[in-house]
Amino acid sequence: MPVPSRPTLEDVAARAGVGRGTASRVINGGARVSARARQAVEDAIAELGYVPNRAARALVTRRTDAIALVIAESEERVFGEPFFAGVVRGIGTTLAARDKQLILLIAPADRGGHLEDYLTRQHVDGVLLLSLHDDADLPARVQARGVPVVLGGRATESITTGYVDADNTQGARLAVEHLIERGRRVVATIAGPADMQVTRHRLAGYRTALTAAGLDVADDLVEHGDFGRDSGEAAMRVLLERRPDLDAVFCANDPMAAGALKVLREAGRSVPEEVSVVGFDDSALAESTHPPLTTVHQSPEEMGVAMVELLLAAVDDPSVDPGSRLLPTHLVVRESS
Repeated sequence: MPVPSRPTLEDVAARAGVGRGTASRVINGGARVSARARQAVEDAIAELGYVPNRAARALVTRRTDAIALVIAESEERVFGEPFFAGVVRGIGTTLAARDKQLILLIAPADRGGHLEDYLTRQHVDGVLLLSLHDDADLPARVQARGVPVVLGGRATESITTGYVDADNTQGARLAVEHLIERGRRVVATIAGPADMQVTRHRLAGYRTALTAAGLDVADDLVEHGDFGRDSGEAAMRVLLERRPDLDAVFCANDPMAAGALKVLREAGRSVPEEVSVVGFDDSALAESTHPPLTTVHQSPEEMGVAMVELLLAAVDDPSVDPGSRLLPTHLVVRESS
């Protein structure tokens, strides 16, 4: 039994009673088509079950309908931390609603290679970049090829492109003010990697709150981790040895806070009676720690949605500056403080 042939553009045009060129313009989003002809073509597409050939469409529109998301971290971090899952979920859902393909590329700095050779208009319409470190030059290299770029989180001042970020300074300040209101006076912090803007902004909020309250902003109360749980454990051990008098710790994300809670428990320091702990993310992890974690709420899904909105606007009109969005944060109080 012969297999039914796949409907062609010519079949759509014939069914709609229009020329091939008119049918093509409707399918590819072109202008100069009457409302009546457009409706006839759309009806024909539905009746025939016509699916445009993506490769052929790309030749006409000079679009691939593909967006790349590049995450500059290891696979362990990308698949192990709730933040990345949330951002990818927001991006994927929004692109799917716009009939765009998502291409996920995991590219730690030491394995970036010649990634920019792929990130061209022949392969993608735009690029989303997430978790950049100070030495990242990929945004500039991609922009030089004429591909729109939007960042998740701010990069260094030398990189001029659109971005979406949480208000990290505000969130950290809220966390530390909460600890001070609880009567804590020796407040340590487990910060993120020193070569990231997110770390500097959260440290700035931490220091601002302490200074406003007239409390010590000593360097020995600051220890850096890599946002992973193990690094939170290691940093907490260092802080306890260095400053056994600490009575609170603000952690720059929830996984590091979970690591800190484990070490405090092992050291016999009760939480929150002796030491209060606050994290940053408000991920599902925060509700499963012992005790449940007070944390700063940010929405990675909302970040992903906003990143796509800014990028697609720039793809549709390259003359448009993608601009930037700063998303608000708020504190969620649980038993750890």
